[in-house]
Amino acid sequence: MTITYPKKVTIVEVGPRDGLQNEKQFVPTDVKIDFIKNLFHAGINEMEITSFVSPKWVPQMKDAGEIVEASKSYSQQQIVLVPNQKGIERAIDTGCHSLAVFVGVSDTFNKKNINKTTRESMDELLPIIQKLKNQGIFVRACISTSFYCPYEGKIEKERVVDLCREFVEGGVDELSVADTIGMANPMECYTLFSDLKEAFPNTLITAHFHDTRKMALSNILASLQAGVDRFDCSAGGLGGCPFAPGATGNVATEDVVFMLHQMGIETGIDLPLLLDAVDGIANHVERPLDSAQYRLRKQGSVNQA
Repeated sequence: MTITYPKKVTIVEVGPRDGLQNEKQFVPTDVKIDFIKNLFHAGINEMEITSFVSPKWVPQMKDAGEIVEASKSYSQQQIVLVPNQKGIERAIDTGCHSLAVFVGVSDTFNKKNINKTTRESMDELLPIIQKLKNQGIFVRACISTSFYCPYEGKIEKERVVDLCREFVEGGVDELSVADTIGMANPMECYTLFSDLKEAFPNTLITAHFHDTRKMALSNILASLQAGVDRFDCSAGGLGGCPFAPGATGNVATEDVVFMLHQMGIETGIDLPLLLDAVDGIANHVERPLDSAQYRLRKQGSVNQA
């Protein structure tokens, strides 16, 4: 069997939002803005830049409005996460045109996250999505616990496909399908994403991997083989999830870019400039950044591709 890979892959950078949201120490607003600017100059054109959540629950995102205002000239697609109607109103008032909504396939995870069952979330979201589409807003649906849940264990593939179908029929432009706790294996990724690509050929399908068990690059390779050409990544491997015990950061953007470039797959991203962006945020986060490419950069032995 001949394996074919896409010639070009789109990286959706989630570091400024998903990567920083769990940092306990507040990252200064100007540092976040510089991070976004540096990522843009490295060639990243799609980013999740912030989240319009309650500052009481996520203090790190209390400067969402300032981030949006200061970053409007950076990246072609600036996405902000919105948890509810209030967040949507704030985002639109600030001039946002690309919004991300989210729901967990797992009821238990969803209830711990936003105190609603998956069904309750969908019943609330679907009418909102229709209104947003009527306003010309780009809508991205983030599907958490698509493979495993820290509370319910393995998630059946059919549940994921059915939930994605609801979103697609509701009018979303993109599905970001996440291995929230980093337990998926390449076979599971190939199978699920093959089914999703076949079922929803006119919807953007993006794979979102956490690197908890160092399986993310293997899972990306399997997803490429399934036809996926969009991946959520986080510069420096920043990230985690407060409702998924033990989950570490997202797969590091620089490691994904290096692998893709070595495979002859274009990303449009300049790896040295991307590592400069990682360097700029490293001193403002609590945990050390340990992606392979950044570690090699610090050692002075990185082989740029």
